[in-house]
Amino acid sequence: MSFFSKKPTVEQSIKQNDRVLRKTQRDLERDRHKLELEEKKLELEIKKAAKQNNKQACVVLAKQLVNLRKQKTKSFAMGSKVGAIGNQQKLMHSNMKMAGAMGTTTKTMQQMNKVMDPVKMAKTMQDFERENAKMGMTEEMVNDTLDDILTESGDEEEEDAVVSQVLDEIGIEISGKMVDAPSAHRGKLGESSKSRVTDDDIEKQLAALKDL
Repeated sequence: MSFFSKKPTVEQSIKQNDRVLRKTQRDLERDRHKLELEEKKLELEIKKAAKQNNKQACVVLAKQLVNLRKQKTKSFAMGSKVGAIGNQQKLMHSNMKMAGAMGTTTKTMQQMNKVMDPVKMAKTMQDFERENAKMGMTEEMVNDTLDDILTESGDEEEEDAVVSQVLDEIGIEISGKMVDAPSAHRGKLGESSKSRVTDDDIEKQLAALKDL
């Protein structure tokens, strides 16, 4: 390992350890498979020695078989421990991720607490409420003042009289002008084909209506 080599991250270390654990499990499985083959071989040899009434060979082979089975049991136990180590590593990795997330969330909350000063926010909200109330009172006073000004200009009867006078003047003026305005000629049936309205007559009627 070089002195200037970069230190592996937690993720890289976990992946590397996981590869080592998987390789160890595979090696244990291969060893157990070999032990199982050897176990079957010893069982056949014991049967063969028993048929030959070779008691001494049977005892020796039986001891070997017992030791082999103990070794196979140890292999299963070791495989279980390796699997437990792998699961524990995954749990630790998950806890580290949760701790990292909590750390990030804590930093974010600290930054927000620094920006959001509760005393300053409360004062701002109080100022807003006070100014809003002032605005409402000002608007109400302005509306009352306008109502007073509009109602103090005269009585309702006087206002109605002025309006009626203006309307009468407009009506008289319209009536007077409408009298002088040329009207369309109404003749008997069949006379329309004899008398035609010229362009000058139409222009005069339009000019009279514009003067209204």
